[in-house]
Amino acid sequence: MKLRNLSFSSRVDTGDSFAWVYQLEDLGYTGWEIVQEGSHTLHNGNLGKVLEIRDTTDLKITMHLPFSDMNLAGLNNGIRNEVLRQMYHCLELGSDIVDLAVVHPGYLSPYGSQMPEKAWRVHIGSIQSVCDIAAECSITIAVENMPEMAKIFGKYPDEMLRTIEEVNRDNVGMTLDVGHANTVGVVDEFLEKCKDQILHVHIHDNHGQWDEHLPLGQGNVQWKKVMESLKGYNGRFVTEMASLEEGKECVAYLRDL
Repeated sequence: MKLRNLSFSSRVDTGDSFAWVYQLEDLGYTGWEIVQEGSHTLHNGNLGKVLEIRDTTDLKITMHLPFSDMNLAGLNNGIRNEVLRQMYHCLELGSDIVDLAVVHPGYLSPYGSQMPEKAWRVHIGSIQSVCDIAAECSITIAVENMPEMAKIFGKYPDEMLRTIEEVNRDNVGMTLDVGHANTVGVVDEFLEKCKDQILHVHIHDNHGQWDEHLPLGQGNVQWKKVMESLKGYNGRFVTEMASLEEGKECVAYLRDL
């Protein structure tokens, strides 16, 4: 398979240096997805390093907004406002670096479980707010489908389509996370129903039971079928791996596909 638009995203702590990012092009990657979690978080202290990477490489940079302890469907207004404030700050920092940012849907808290429709409306309103700030920064928001988890929005194609429709913003679309869809058993359904809304794709493998984030080919995702179904898609494919070595394995697998 000819590699195209392939980005790398690491989900492990790498320290406060982004020196490892300079290895990506040699491995066959053309992009990097910054994950706004832990030591990967873009902030004023490391912004200069990231700008240097932007200016001295050909890497296309995208952003994954923070997700730990972040609930866009939360019914505690003070806490949700802080969640939104942090997301706004990330978008503003990334305004000269990225043109696409990934966001997770909200989920039902114990209180939200008692009034799920209200939580859904808050979830939609929160994504609208994120999109509005992102638009000011010339950034598109790509809402990501979720794995098999209790009480989280966005596991199913129809729910993702409803989210995008109700958010109703020009700068919103979908991140298809193939591994997540595999844990719910709906990869084919996502590819059939949501193809026109897919702006961004996350790729990692698992055995269909839980979100293992294995290198491609080590689980049961039918990658050849997935890639054939995505012919005509021009966005980025992002491998979400634990190390550069796993990223290298994914490149080799895709080349042989």
